[in-house]
Amino acid sequence: MERRPEEYNERIKKLKILKEMGIEPYPYRFEVSHSATTLKEKFEEYQGEEVKIAGRLISKRVFGKLIFSHLRDMSGDIQIAFERGVTSVEDGKGNPLNLEPFRLDGTKFVKRYVDIGDIVGIRGILFKTKTGEITVKAHSITILSKGLLPLPEKWHGLKDVELKYRQRYLDLIVNQSSRQIALKRSKIIQTIRKIFDEEGFIEFETPTLQPIYGGGFAKPFETYAEALDSKLYLRISDELYLKRLLVGGFDKVYEICKDYRNEGIDRLHYPEFTMLEAYIAYWDYNDLIKFTEDFLARLVKETVGDYTLHYMGKKISFKPPFRRIDYRESLNEKAGKDVFTLTEGELRELAQKCEVRGWEKAPYHKLIDKIFDRLVGDELMDPTFVMDHPIFLSPLAKRHRSKEGTVERFELYIYGMEIANAFSELNDPLDQRERFNELVRLREGGDEEIPGDLDEDFLRALEYGMPPAGGIGIGIDRLVMLLTGQDSIRDVILFPQLRPKA
Repeated sequence: MERRPEEYNERIKKLKILKEMGIEPYPYRFEVSHSATTLKEKFEEYQGEEVKIAGRLISKRVFGKLIFSHLRDMSGDIQIAFERGVTSVEDGKGNPLNLEPFRLDGTKFVKRYVDIGDIVGIRGILFKTKTGEITVKAHSITILSKGLLPLPEKWHGLKDVELKYRQRYLDLIVNQSSRQIALKRSKIIQTIRKIFDEEGFIEFETPTLQPIYGGGFAKPFETYAEALDSKLYLRISDELYLKRLLVGGFDKVYEICKDYRNEGIDRLHYPEFTMLEAYIAYWDYNDLIKFTEDFLARLVKETVGDYTLHYMGKKISFKPPFRRIDYRESLNEKAGKDVFTLTEGELRELAQKCEVRGWEKAPYHKLIDKIFDRLVGDELMDPTFVMDHPIFLSPLAKRHRSKEGTVERFELYIYGMEIANAFSELNDPLDQRERFNELVRLREGGDEEIPGDLDEDFLRALEYGMPPAGGIGIGIDRLVMLLTGQDSIRDVILFPQLRPKA
């Protein structure tokens, strides 16, 4: 058990006294009539009326017979006034408590036994103070949860970044900005779902545990199912299952889900992340470009009220059309040479010069993409479609209809971040089998991010016939970073994992 601060012991003593008074400090319920924000926004309507609110006390200032506090609920803060002769105490069961045997009145009780951090219920009258602050004059106070641990000294801000991540609940208590990010994330995902649903998509659920992981290059998390007597993997993508739904006859499908990749952590990468993947029968990647532009423009407009987003001091316009560049041409232009003609040794030398992480061990076919990110991707600020990738990077995409050695694929970059990845989906089962066989050869050559087995069930599904289709994956966490102005993915994930404390 962690060492507790001295104030913990003091609060334990108060808890014991409260129980001796006949107070239930952890009652079952409290009837709430209004939120703090509603009372402030509709003051004229509720002025002079009795209201019931509940939340956490985050301040306490004593002025003789008056005590002023601020109560914080999910919607925001509101001032509470406790006054001698006006404020009574309820015992947690809805009954007024006789304080005379304890030589207390309501304000003395609040002063001695109610601490900053306690969750309380307030019944009182809404009014404005002489300074114009909307306030609830407390007719009664009920302790709903006695806080035993004190909030940080400066309750208005938790500065320790590691503590913010380890104890997110504490961060949410004291940092309004963190609460707003959490709420905005929820609303952003609601808006995304609304847009996709209005466009005729159907959201399905696909397996988190998969016998063969696929849909990308990544090292998976492994587990074992006792009941099935088989190894399973946490999915790195839901792509191959959503495509099975196209085979099954659904034309516009999507899923917002958690994916898992057993890889490193930095400001843009985290082992557990949220993706949206969507697949549309009879579309190709050209249709998806138009859809992506319209989708993001609408999402930004509905989220921030304009097509222009301010991120890290830069204005980013989401008004279509977005810029388009060719993958190979843009890479060769930045490198000053044809990267695709380099030997493996020359490519590693270039990767080292570009400070590509892991350049020594990265497989040849991935080095080019890592170099691209360093030379080109990191520099793309405004929304930019990177078009037509090498075929060896895209085993699930259709061959380009006019560019030899490439596929019909785009990645969308914004502020140096890859936000979306889309293909004209490969639906030729014979071509797909050969691409998978090539992946197996790469696996045998030492690339552990590639599945060791062919997904025969997926190939069987393609053999029944999958319509031509376009597919797209959108990184929700990075999108939320943009829309909330955050520079690290861990600031938009509520409960990120950290290394265990020593």
